Amino acid sequence: MKKLILLLLAIITISSCKKQKEPFVPLNSISEIPSAHKVINKDALGKIEKISYTTKDYSGDQSEITKHAYVYLPHNYDASKKYPVLFLLHGVGGTEAEWQMTGQTSLVKIMMDNLIAEKLIEPFIIVTPNGRASKNYNNISFENHQTFYKFGQELRNDLIPFIESKYSVSNNRDYRAVAGLSMGGMQTINIGMCECLDLFSYFGAFSAAPTSYNYSKITRELNKFENLPINYFYNICGLQDSIALSSAKNAAKLLPAFDKRFQIDKNFMWQEVNGVHDFNIWFLGFYNFSQIVFK
Repeated sequence: MKKLILLLLAIITISSCKKQKEPFVPLNSISEIPSAHKVINKDALGKIEKISYTTKDYSGDQSEITKHAYVYLPHNYDASKKYPVLFLLHGVGGTEAEWQMTGQTSLVKIMMDNLIAEKLIEPFIIVTPNGRASKNYNNISFENHQTFYKFGQELRNDLIPFIESKYSVSNNRDYRAVAGLSMGGMQTINIGMCECLDLFSYFGAFSAAPTSYNYSKITRELNKFENLPINYFYNICGLQDSIALSSAKNAAKLLPAFDKRFQIDKNFMWQEVNGVHDFNIWFLGFYNFSQIVFK
């Protein structure tokens, strides 16, 4: 009997000492990228490739065109594994190169290399395409902004299938994310979330542009998708951003109060920090989102 009691006590002790899985806590206190994560890590260098793929002029005559994008592959990329993938979108005056993810000095790449090396995140692939679904995709003038709104067709029909054929990425929406700055933030909301929820489950909007859907429109659009959870929706905007702050608040900040799919500190975060409509906010947004996505 004594041995039995001792055995039971041992089992209880071991069980109580097991570490319980803690819910993920967003990095809502991070308002500055640590300097150590902005230094090239020569022992953990990832790789950037420029790709070309076939798509259509979805904003015009539907003719076949060739477009380009940049792809980040993590250190020791292994084609025998399946990686999550993030599609990272640019702003109204940018191109596939606006995120500067074109070489070894890319801050996005440097941050990813360091975060992966320190095991703060699991490795994932990043794609930075040109968000204009048009043969005039290199026309960066504001007059060409309507071409941004057709990009969902290109994502669904051409870019995602191409990435899946060339790289070892998961085809499960739980391992696919979309995020963007300014106009790319609008595309994240209007297209990624409200049009392509069957393709993506993680979303990041950094200073989302004024043409982003408001909270009531987002809710109505999401009602078209049954039983598709939103794993996370992260938002950031500068308090001195005269371009996006008001509209971004109307698009996202009020969502948890009106739509039960969004729960603060569970799958939703609205972050306001000092700053304007620039890369100080957008790189910080990427840094924080990279540690939220695919958890």
